[in-house]
This record gives sequence, C-alpha cells and structure tokens, in this order.
Amino acid sequence: MMLRGIHVPLVTPFTAAGEVAVDAIEKLAHQMLDEGAAGLVALGTTGEVAALDAEERARVIEVCARVCGQRQALLTVGVTGNDVRSAAQALRSLPEGVGAALVTVPYFLRPGERGVVAYFEALAEETPVPLVIYHIPYRTGQAVSAATLRRLGAHPMVAGVKYAVGGIDLDAVDLLGDLPDGFEVVCGEDAFISPLLALGASGGILAAAHLRTRDFVELAEAWQAGDVARAQALGRRLARLSAALFAEPNPSVIKGVLHAQGLIPTPDVRLPLVPAGAEAVSQARLVAVHPGQ
Repeated sequence: MMLRGIHVPLVTPFTAAGEVAVDAIEKLAHQMLDEGAAGLVALGTTGEVAALDAEERARVIEVCARVCGQRQALLTVGVTGNDVRSAAQALRSLPEGVGAALVTVPYFLRPGERGVVAYFEALAEETPVPLVIYHIPYRTGQAVSAATLRRLGAHPMVAGVKYAVGGIDLDAVDLLGDLPDGFEVVCGEDAFISPLLALGASGGILAAAHLRTRDFVELAEAWQAGDVARAQALGRRLARLSAALFAEPNPSVIKGVLHAQGLIPTPDVRLPLVPAGAEAVSQARLVAVHPGQ
C-alpha cells in the first residue's frame, strides 16, 4: 500500500532573483511530513516542472530525496513526455531515494488506448521504480477507460493511478469496484477527494494539502476507519478550501497564500503563469483559517 494516505505535490518556490529557493523547499517538505503527509511528489504540475531547466529539476529532486530519506517517506517524481525513449531514459536516470514515478498519459497526440497500453508497458519494462499513471484527460486529450487501467494495473511495475478526470465518473466507480492486486487509485482532483475515498481510493496527491495538511490526513484516516460522519464533515470543508485555492491557475493561489504565511520567499510563478490576484489570495487565506464558514 505504498500510495496510501495524502501525498503533497510540492510547489517550487523562487527567490526574489528568480532562482529555485532550495532552503524553502527543504523546510516546506519537512513541514508537510511533520503534519502527517505520507509522502511528497516532486516535479509535478504544481511544481511548475515545465518551467524548470534540467539543473533545477535535479536540485529539486536532490533536496526532496534527502528529506524523504531522513523521514522514511515515499518520494514520487513526475516524468512527462510523449517520446517513450526519453521517458525511459528519465526513469533510468532517477537518483537513489526516489520511490516511484508519476508518469502522465501521453498528451496532445491522442494515441488511442492501444497506444497508451503500449507506451506504459514499454516503460514498465525499463523503469527501476514503480510507475503511477497520471490520468488527466482534460489536459492530455486522451481518454483511458477502467478496463485499460485495470489491464495496466496487472503489470507488477505499475503501482497505481492518479485519477483526475474533473469529478467522479462511471469509470472511477467501475475501476474501484474491481482493482488488480497491488494497484491503487489516488485522487488527483482536490475537491473530490472525499467521495473518491468513500468509493475506495487509497489516498490522494493533492496540491491543496499544502494548507491544512493535518485535516486532509484526518479525512483519509476517517474514511479508512469507517467514521462516515467525521469524513463527510471534513470533506465538505476541504472541498471549499480546494475550490478557493484553484480559483486561478495552479499553483498561483497556493504560492500566494504560502508567501503570505511566510513559508516561501516570494509568491512568484514563471511565465506563462502569472501571480494570483490579491483578492483570490485573500479569499483563500480566509477559507484556510476558517474552512467551515
């Protein structure tokens, strides 16, 4: 159950000079784990991976691997691309301390589900760490059915799927009703974490869990313990927080709030993203402090 619990896809904070703020990453990583996160995800969409160069990516992985090694927590690293050769090379190049790779379904090309199967089966034969499929069709343009995910999940090197389809669909219900042994579903849609956990998801990879991390952890534990009333109450409050944090393109609002709290040196994001507006940050801060109001 390597994917059980809440995993935080860390933002990549920047200094006033525009450089990666390594010290801030390290402090933030420790804080997320102190508050109960089961693991961290480096170089995800929330980490602005597309805006980082190779040296910056290596630096982010290095500090996250060091923290997760010290804390005995799972580090998952994002791997994205349409070229199976470069994706396989990226997987083979992952350093010591990385426990899993979050690999996006090939995007833009729309290779069809047979192509998706062939792509992941090829990577599964090359990877030194278990793969987590990142299924997010509104970004990739490629649908992937429950049957296809179930087929891929039967491979011993495919550990699970980050499920982010914009809500709860019939494929989610179908998949969670009949999972391959050793294959887990984690929620990637922050506002829908509670209902997906209720259906049997093992946890979530949630950008919103930068804030009120303990509450997200408690939500997952409540569903796993069968405490429905507590889980429902937490789920409603945290859905409201998630909506506020995604009011503008991620991770701009989250960075704005973290900066306002003194946890990262600037609220800066890299183009084509722009910093969140003051009203969105103010509203998110208010909801973070008083999520039930």
